[in-house]
Amino acid sequence: MKLQVENNAPPKWPRTTKFVVSACAATVAEIVTFPLDLTKTRLQIQGEAALCKHAAGGRSHTAYRGMLRTAVGIVREEGPLKLWQGATPAIYRHIVYSGVRMVAYEQLRDSVLGRNEDTSFPFWKAVVGGMAAGALGQFMASPTDLVKVQMQMEGRRRLEGKPPRVHGVYHAFLKILSEGGVRGLWAGWVPNVQRAALVNLGDLTTYDTVKHFILRNTSLEDNSLCHALASTCSGLVAAIMGTPADVVKTRIMNQPRDGCGRGLLYKSSTDCLIQSVKGEGLKSLYKGFLPTWMRMAPWSMTFWLTFEQIRRVMGISSF
Repeated sequence: MKLQVENNAPPKWPRTTKFVVSACAATVAEIVTFPLDLTKTRLQIQGEAALCKHAAGGRSHTAYRGMLRTAVGIVREEGPLKLWQGATPAIYRHIVYSGVRMVAYEQLRDSVLGRNEDTSFPFWKAVVGGMAAGALGQFMASPTDLVKVQMQMEGRRRLEGKPPRVHGVYHAFLKILSEGGVRGLWAGWVPNVQRAALVNLGDLTTYDTVKHFILRNTSLEDNSLCHALASTCSGLVAAIMGTPADVVKTRIMNQPRDGCGRGLLYKSSTDCLIQSVKGEGLKSLYKGFLPTWMRMAPWSMTFWLTFEQIRRVMGISSF
């Protein structure tokens, strides 16, 4: 399968401009879908209480509840505004993450990996470009993702009678730096980057492939309907491929740490994976899949529609 590149495209715009466009589109998508991300994170943490009790020699029963009950519980127990707790670092994260990954993918696609002489773009190059761009973007944005995860769990900690760990974005960054140094800001970066590579294989590669497949093989033009269809496919594939790594990433980032910044529950992403499967079964790797998918679908659609429309308004060539 090959991606066709349209002829007579408008002239290339500076990478800085494309970064800003990507960041704006990602901010809109993040604000609209953030409550689903918070719900997903809470679902993924369920089960860790049992691990903590087991490590202490006790027993614990975790009350599992689904996506809707979790969301309703957050509203009832903590207040409706808590559905956006952690939204600020999430927006910071996407300014860095989406800006870098989108610019990197286009640069890899158009210059580094290169187009063929017949102006086509092989599918395997789209795969390489998508995974590399996602990994790079997430590595650079990992500190903001760490802060976001910790802030998302603060409401639950207060309800459990535990003292708050952080009091805001700035305090969270300072606390992480004081406990683990600069390296502490990249705690959990390995599963984070692994997840981003898989998600972008599903998102960037799928969107680019499906969009150009539609343009080549149907009568649809490069318009909002085409973008919506391609983004729907990309959101589903991204959720399927990225959820297991997302569960591991969330648990590693949320775990308590000792005075040296070392995790108290998991030694590594592999250890987290093994403990999760041993203690809760393979299904634990897809905890939060439904809200992940339900978030990725509207997130992907909101992002790509906004992204393409801003590019069109500004005179930048279609993605």
